[in-house]
Amino acid sequence: MTTESDPPADPPSVAAACLAPVAMLVVDGGGVRWHNTAAARLVEPYGGRWSDPDGPAALVVAVDGGGVRLRWSAPDGSVRWWRAGSQELSGGRLVALSDETDYDGGPVAAVPDTATWDWDVATDRVRLSPGLADMLGVPHRPGCDWLRVAALVHRDDRRTLYRTLRDAVRTGGSWRHVVRMLPTDGSGIRTFEVYGEVRDTACGPSRRLVGTARDVTELRSARQALAFLCGNDTQTGVASRRRVISRLTECATGRQRAAVVVVDVDRLGDVNELHGMAAGDEVLRSVAAVLHRGSGGGATVGRIGGDRFAAVLPGRSVGEAIEVGRRLCAAVDRTPLRVGAGIVHVAISVGVAEVVRDDVDASLGNACLALAEAKRTGRNRAVPFTADLHRAAHRRATLLRRVDDALDHDTMGLNAQPIVDLRSGRVTRYELLIRLRDGQHPPVGPAEFLPLVEPTELVHRLDRWVVGRAVRALATPRARALDLRLEANLSGRSLEDPDFGPWVLAELSRHGVEPGRLGVELTETAAVTELAAARSLATLLIDSGVGFALDDFGAGFGSFSYLKHLRFTSVKIAGDFVEHIDREPVDRALVGAVVVVARQLGLVTVAERVDRPELVDELRLLGVDHGQGYHLGRPVPLDGLVGAAPDRSA
Repeated sequence: MTTESDPPADPPSVAAACLAPVAMLVVDGGGVRWHNTAAARLVEPYGGRWSDPDGPAALVVAVDGGGVRLRWSAPDGSVRWWRAGSQELSGGRLVALSDETDYDGGPVAAVPDTATWDWDVATDRVRLSPGLADMLGVPHRPGCDWLRVAALVHRDDRRTLYRTLRDAVRTGGSWRHVVRMLPTDGSGIRTFEVYGEVRDTACGPSRRLVGTARDVTELRSARQALAFLCGNDTQTGVASRRRVISRLTECATGRQRAAVVVVDVDRLGDVNELHGMAAGDEVLRSVAAVLHRGSGGGATVGRIGGDRFAAVLPGRSVGEAIEVGRRLCAAVDRTPLRVGAGIVHVAISVGVAEVVRDDVDASLGNACLALAEAKRTGRNRAVPFTADLHRAAHRRATLLRRVDDALDHDTMGLNAQPIVDLRSGRVTRYELLIRLRDGQHPPVGPAEFLPLVEPTELVHRLDRWVVGRAVRALATPRARALDLRLEANLSGRSLEDPDFGPWVLAELSRHGVEPGRLGVELTETAAVTELAAARSLATLLIDSGVGFALDDFGAGFGSFSYLKHLRFTSVKIAGDFVEHIDREPVDRALVGAVVVVARQLGLVTVAERVDRPELVDELRLLGVDHGQGYHLGRPVPLDGLVGAAPDRSA
């Protein structure tokens, strides 16, 4: 299902095997009277000769009928297995042989019989073996007119077959041909592999043709299916990744310009979750069909993995490819896709890049960078690759590598910012803030690297590192003496890890830390996105005594219903609502509403970003319990707070 007209060619070994010359001999009671070169190759490499009366000739002289298996003990000590079929001729018998020794080291009963024929050109009479007569649906007779047999040949193949036969009679050479036949039983078109040789008759010039015929309809069908599987994606029908890369390589090494378009189906996971995986597969097939129709002539459209497709556009500029991408976005967006008894709508994001000369990886990589930008900036759009995208990608990769190295070499650090009781002014606990302290330039803060880490698997390692460091800090003598309490921020991705909650409790137990001295914070956005997982983790930790705070409440425009349906021990009010409550009546009213609801639910309230003394008085009047911010206390290194060198133990 591509816009290329020709499918991949059959592997040469397969094609050669299907049209290999067949060993043929004419025998009578006195031995072998004639054999072709293929028959000689069947015995001579093993020390045999058809002229030896006690050799292989004795086996074939006795053959009568089709499907006979023969075992020949060759002079060189080897054993060969043949399958033989025979047909009566005037003054002898035509025997056809095929060597089956190399099929798993022995005879294979499943190999079909080879049918034989001979044509006396002088009398125009054709003799068919019983097997071939049955295949063609004609009566078993000693002979029939050539025209009767020729009438069964598909009309589109007659001219080339006649030319092949005429040339063979004139030159006396051997020939092979694949021809379609129409058996008289109405079973439909069958494909035969026909092999023939001209044999000199006793009365003069070459006037007799002898040969074999084999029904290869199923074999050719299997070969075509194999060729399709080699070059096409079985699920969607478009080109396989291998064919896309092959076409991209051709364009990268050619002289004309070309572009590559990479397409991703947006939020296919939602379809899988709501309608099932089968529905997602159907969406992929439908999208593939739209991409195939909309990419234009000469394009190679293929699936390169998961829900991602690519189109290679020879002769197109990036500008032209962007227009193709926009048309594809519009076509998918306006195409309702039937899934079962319902209809779904999906969108795609598209990245476009110029094919880089002699660099397939860079070509595809640039298009994928553009695709990532299309998804980041809103999806359902086509974005071209620019050098800025490459620089940004390099920076992302560098920062991720630095975080990974920092975890390996203990150059990641934690600061602790106090959370203060607004009534007493006493520090109740500290929030841990992660820092990268690898000494490299430029220095980067968490706001720069955390958004990059979040979508990757590295975030799971980072979350466990933070909690593990917090537990080990709480286990130090000074922390125990001060009854120090710490809160660690969690990524929403930790909700994907079913082992995370049990691991936290195991760490507390291993280091002998009371669960009530540890708390974790999860942002409102993360909790709402993974509601069931957040509820499960909160229940496990809270029931064990660990604190669980809903961070940045209000920043995600969350509903108060989340406070009702999610288990938390405290709610942290987003700083955007706190920093102007002494000046903005609306902000003051919103904070007051949170306090009222939190009290009814038994939750502790914490105001974030308390950076001015005026805010403390307002927060007290509203009934907010705790606060944190630069006015109340700046972050300090955790190691200094617990009065010990960093604990690097596992």
